[in-house]
Order: sequence, then C-alpha cells, then structure tokens
Amino acid sequence: MTVSDAQAQEDTAFRALLYPHRSLSPRGFLLLMSVIGSVSFVAGMVFWWIGAWPVFGFLGLDVLLVYWAFRANYRAARASELIELDHDSLTLTRYDSKGRKAAFEFNTYWVRVQVHELTGGQTKLVLTSHGRRVEFGSYLNHDERRDFGEVLKDRLARARSGRSMA
Repeated sequence: MTVSDAQAQEDTAFRALLYPHRSLSPRGFLLLMSVIGSVSFVAGMVFWWIGAWPVFGFLGLDVLLVYWAFRANYRAARASELIELDHDSLTLTRYDSKGRKAAFEFNTYWVRVQVHELTGGQTKLVLTSHGRRVEFGSYLNHDERRDFGEVLKDRLARARSGRSMA
C-alpha cells in the first residue's frame, strides 16, 4: 500500500494508491524459473537415459505451466485502486489488470467510510452514500484495512471541516 499526501496538486488534499503485494521480484522470478527448469531438465535427462523418454516432455510441460501461472499472477498484479479526496469529493478509481478503469465519485459531506468486522478477524472496507455501496481495499490485509479506514475517516472529517488535510 502506498499512501501519500498530494503536495504536487493543491486541489487534491489526500491521495492513496492501493495495489496487490507481490513478494517475488522479477529477478527472483527469473532465478526461480532457472532452478525449476534446471532441475526438470536434469531429471528429464535421467528418465530419458533409463528409457522413460516420455517423462522428459511432461517435465518440460510442468515448467511451462509454472511459468504461465506466474505470468498470469504478475498480470493480475497490475490492478490497483486510487482514492482521491478533496474538499468537495471523494473519488475511487479502479484499474483492472487490463488497464480498464471504473470510477466512483462521492460527495464529501455524504460519503461514509465503514470498516465491517467479520468473523475470524476479517474485515471489509466500504464506501456508502445514498444507498450506494462500494467495497474497496481488497488488496490490503485485515489490519491494513482497519488502519487505512481510520486514516481515511480522519481525512474525510478534515475535508468536511475545511481544515488542512496535510
């Protein structure tokens, strides 16, 4: 999660970009795929040598499937949510993994930030206004949702009162 006060734009008092966390860097991905490919190649050569040559092809297929799964995971990581708050409106803009966007705009005075506590310590972040509900922050873990919900509530209260949000 990246949360930063907008210093470059005076009209935006608060801005936060939420995106999925990926613990494996591109360099780590290359290293992992090299290890998996090497082990599969060596094992495949052993099977080929003992006469079970079809296993070599299946081990290669396994490497391709692992590669495909990681690439799909990295593609899904391109999704994000941008929350922008100024004195008049709160805007939630969602970007999916293909770059398509959906924007939800709320009046600062009417929108409510709710942190729903579910069973097992799980949480949901929801923006509500005039019967409209939009869940957001699914990329965050449960503690981060609670913390972010409190920060956003505080910034929203400041926006409503006309105080500086910085």
